[in-house]
Amino acid sequence: MANIKDLLKSAGCQPAHSILNVAGELGKKENMQVYVVGGFVRDLIMGKPLNDIDIMTVGEGIPFAEKLAHKLRLKKVVPFKKFGTAMIPNKEIQIEVATARTESYAENSRKPSKVVYTDLKGDLLRRDFTINAMAMDIHPDRFGELTDPFGGIPDIEKRIIRTPLDPDETFSEDPLRMMRAAYFSSKLGFEIEKKCLKSIQQQSQRIEIVSWERIRDEFIKVLVTEEPSIGLVIMQKTGLMETVFPEIHAMYGMEQTSEWHHKDIFSHTLQVVDNAAQLSPKMEIRFAALVHDIAKPKTRRIDKRKGYTFHGHDAIGEGMLDTVASRMKLSNTLKQYLKKLTLLHLRPIALVKDIVTDSAVRRLMVAAGDDLDDLMTLCRADITTKNPKRVKQYLKNFEMVEKKMANVIERDAMKTFQSPVRGSEIMAVSGLDEGRKIGMIKKAIEEAILDCKIDNTHAAALRFLMEIKDNYIKEST
Repeated sequence: MANIKDLLKSAGCQPAHSILNVAGELGKKENMQVYVVGGFVRDLIMGKPLNDIDIMTVGEGIPFAEKLAHKLRLKKVVPFKKFGTAMIPNKEIQIEVATARTESYAENSRKPSKVVYTDLKGDLLRRDFTINAMAMDIHPDRFGELTDPFGGIPDIEKRIIRTPLDPDETFSEDPLRMMRAAYFSSKLGFEIEKKCLKSIQQQSQRIEIVSWERIRDEFIKVLVTEEPSIGLVIMQKTGLMETVFPEIHAMYGMEQTSEWHHKDIFSHTLQVVDNAAQLSPKMEIRFAALVHDIAKPKTRRIDKRKGYTFHGHDAIGEGMLDTVASRMKLSNTLKQYLKKLTLLHLRPIALVKDIVTDSAVRRLMVAAGDDLDDLMTLCRADITTKNPKRVKQYLKNFEMVEKKMANVIERDAMKTFQSPVRGSEIMAVSGLDEGRKIGMIKKAIEEAILDCKIDNTHAAALRFLMEIKDNYIKEST
């Protein structure tokens, strides 16, 4: 391995190097031991981007953070007195300062019941994995000296995820670490040590004591890795998925007809997620890929001629996402996005299979609105057949639909589509008062435009209004 100082210089992260130099000088002045620890050291050794700095002090960390912020000319410090930690918000690279500590946990809670300040080795001992339990001294006289008491560097070289302590103790203390094992395996492409994997399997139900906000955040971290299926498979095989996402767990081992997809719904879904990850960095599209077939286990039926069918799984899946969003504490924005893409994910495919009309294209565009491009990305990701001829034909048809969309002049207008004749004008022409009938007339005009019966102009809409208004006036008398 190259010299740690050279690694820091070659990382191309001058802001981090400068911050560590300032922090080290401050530590010398204050006669404190100061280290950079955890993920920063791991990523530095692996040559990965350095996204945040975790500084650990042997001695009170919050006063040190306040002095460091002053030295760096950063105005804000966010202290967490119970844990002896502080965040220093910084646009270039986030900084956290923590007092060296150990923690003890209650049986039914992942929140530390007791925090005790300790030395360097005691702090590293409490960390989740050996690859995160290394420290680099930043004192000017010892800058770059590495402490690796549990073999983090050999584990990086062997590409193994292992706990510093006995894994039963590590995962029992903080069950969220089981999901973090899946995350790091997915992020780094490392294998989880067999003993650790067995421990997760034995303790998977203990994840129930973790708050859903923390579970959600760790789950989303898995989704934003380059190959999310690695972490998702680990969650399924260890039993975590059954508790965290039972709707996805229900897909495992469930067969489907393999015209376009894998025979197993779970395998197909994970391939769609990985495809989505290749097509887009957006977490939301990957989440939509994960849940787009969420109702297939509930809707699966056997047809003697067609084999397995899943009628209505799009609409039923949309409804199921209310429960998922509530349980996982998803934002309303994300919930509505997932519901929309799940409900619509078959629509572009239907346009490929049938004769494509302007009316059908317009209706899809109106329904998808600003999420149309994401919907099309999801549908492309949904092609998981291993037959290259089918893929080629499917993509060719898909391109035809996309060209059709591009040629529809009203594309942007359709995102906020409304009748060119407004409610006040309808009331004036028909003599009806404001109410349900006015909405029905507006809807009739909009449907006529979408069906290409009339042009999307005020004049055409007004003429159509004159033709149909008497029908609604008669119903009101």
